[in-house]
Amino acid sequence: AWGGDGTINEIAGALAFGPVPIGIVPAGSGNGLARELGVSRRPQQAIAEALTARPRAIDLGELGGRLFVNVAGVGFDAYVASRFAEPGQRRRGFVKYAEITLRALASYQPRQYVIGTASGSSSSRALLVTIANSPQFGNGARIAPGARIDDGLLDLVIVEEESRWRTLWQLPRLFNGTADRIAGHSVRRIDQATIECDQPMVFHVDGEPVAGGTRLTARVHPGALQIAVR
Repeated sequence: AWGGDGTINEIAGALAFGPVPIGIVPAGSGNGLARELGVSRRPQQAIAEALTARPRAIDLGELGGRLFVNVAGVGFDAYVASRFAEPGQRRRGFVKYAEITLRALASYQPRQYVIGTASGSSSSRALLVTIANSPQFGNGARIAPGARIDDGLLDLVIVEEESRWRTLWQLPRLFNGTADRIAGHSVRRIDQATIECDQPMVFHVDGEPVAGGTRLTARVHPGALQIAVR
């Protein structure tokens, strides 16, 4: 898979639940999964390591009927992903993503979600609801520092916003490993969950936006993908 998380998502979808392993050559805007796995940014080295690695099984997540390898969710991150993927968007990379994120923070309004897990349901006016298989969105932004790709569980991360100014002030925590200390941040380990909203939701799988309905189901598929990474 030569590209970013979106490319990995497409290829992993074809290889899921089968014996053929996926290798990764990072060439995307964020490269969240590749960064977390320590894959070299040098194509020649990444290919050589994939060809000599012993394949191992990792989990896949599913949200709204769509598989994901790295991170999925609804709310602010899905909104930014939809803006980043708009037709005619020529510039890519971290700088453009940061620009879109800062513009969105000026106008985005959190929604009310009802989130159900095995331990019960709760209502949250959340800035974002993230379902994480691995710790980071990309570019080193770690939303779920404790997530593991092979533990048979997903991390359900909810960030409720107290104020927009405080959100901006705490953004650096995504990059220094202290996201769990963001005000309004909570994490639950899940194997399945539902997310409901009174309006249709745009969600994303590995950064690719998808139009969804008013109810989404998330679940984990333990060991569903073979991956060749050292």
